[in-house]
Amino acid sequence: MWMYLGLLAALFLGLHNLCKKHAVQGNEVFPVLLGTISSGFLFVATFYLLAIFYPNYALENGYNFQQISWKIHGFIFIKSAIMAASWILAYQALKHLPITIVTPIRSAGPFFTFIGAIIIYKESPNLFQWIGFFFIIFSVILYSRIGKQEGINFKRNKWIFAIIGATFLGASSGLYDKFLIQSLSLNPQTLQFWFCLYTILILLVILTITWFPYAEKRKAFKFRWSIIAVGVLLQAADYFYFKALQDPDALIMLLSAIKRSQILIAVIGGGLLFKEKNKRKKLIPLVGIMIGVFLILYS
Repeated sequence: MWMYLGLLAALFLGLHNLCKKHAVQGNEVFPVLLGTISSGFLFVATFYLLAIFYPNYALENGYNFQQISWKIHGFIFIKSAIMAASWILAYQALKHLPITIVTPIRSAGPFFTFIGAIIIYKESPNLFQWIGFFFIIFSVILYSRIGKQEGINFKRNKWIFAIIGATFLGASSGLYDKFLIQSLSLNPQTLQFWFCLYTILILLVILTITWFPYAEKRKAFKFRWSIIAVGVLLQAADYFYFKALQDPDALIMLLSAIKRSQILIAVIGGGLLFKEKNKRKKLIPLVGIMIGVFLILYS
């Protein structure tokens, strides 16, 4: 069941990436990020208020929010800091690079998770899982060659380094999620609520320094419907992902790879909606990544 939940998370993440590209195009990145997290928080907070005012109804429908200690709040804050840094780098990269380049690079995330799962959680991959991961990495290298044809030098473009950094931090957060869900026994809604709240506080501090004092930057910000959509879709994806992690049999290395099937939506949708170049060439490494995911799923 956790594999199917992972596929549902991938579906919502793919739609989330398309909306995110629309939200950041020609826009101020930091307020867009704050808007997306805030809209997602309001979505989760609706259920939080429901649990307060109608506790019996909430419990019957699985909306129970746990009472947690200050120590666990500290652990959640660490996740918020990691993901805030990852999103800042990712949103900046997405603003300056095609989605058909950004999303495939982020698809290398399972490789970092794969290494961490072996070292930290002692998860044991089999031969086909090894082959699947190397299919994913090789496909990302092919994407780098296609990127050069679009004027993107992977060695000199700072936004490439930004998206690689975002990918590493995102993978670290994925490994940390397993600790939060399985070792600390946090349920998805409790983790989502406090994670969003702390991320908003972190972003408010950053915006107070980098955005609020500058009238020119404030005027450059454009509110778009996709900002709200990004937040809601991300919370839906996270919910299914965290539910999958609650299964004690769930392997974080495989779950991370399953989530990468979102790339199918991002590459095809990005090519059709944003008219990005070299769509046919990008299908070749796309197939490689999908083969890698397939080998991991069915090994």
